[in-house]
Amino acid sequence: MTQSALDFTVQDIDGNDVDLNQYLGKVVLIVNVASKCGFTPQYKGLQKLYDKQKENDFVILGFPANNFLWQEPGDNNKIKSFCTLNYGVTFPMFSKISVKGKKQAPLYKYLTDKKVHGKITSKVSWNFNKFLINKQGKLVAHFGSKTKPEDEKLNKMINTLLEETVEEN
Repeated sequence: MTQSALDFTVQDIDGNDVDLNQYLGKVVLIVNVASKCGFTPQYKGLQKLYDKQKENDFVILGFPANNFLWQEPGDNNKIKSFCTLNYGVTFPMFSKISVKGKKQAPLYKYLTDKKVHGKITSKVSWNFNKFLINKQGKLVAHFGSKTKPEDEKLNKMINTLLEETVEEN
């Protein structure tokens, strides 16, 4: 049974397998992203947040998805190029996945099902939903698309989690 949101292996934007357990000990913000969405300008805020906090054991993981009105039609190469050229994205980006429906990626099944992780039941309502994970890999909160990376409540929660120490099992 999966014990944490980081007990998954996923493919990065270049097609390489990545064990998310490498992010244990960091505060993680998982975001489903898209290039042709009204919320796409949030890439700028996400990059700014990442730049501000990356030295403090914080990381953003971007997961492109084409689940909402075909707003992420490109392949991984086009997505990577778009993010780099338009927003200077340097936080880790992953291969395009499905975040809902019959083909929902296992990571997102975990994030959205309270029966699996015991925290909250939530659904990915649109692009740029945000899932906040603590240093132990546990889901702490879910924020919808309208919550911008600059949001005071989101940033306060991130700062609180960054101050926590990792307990050994």
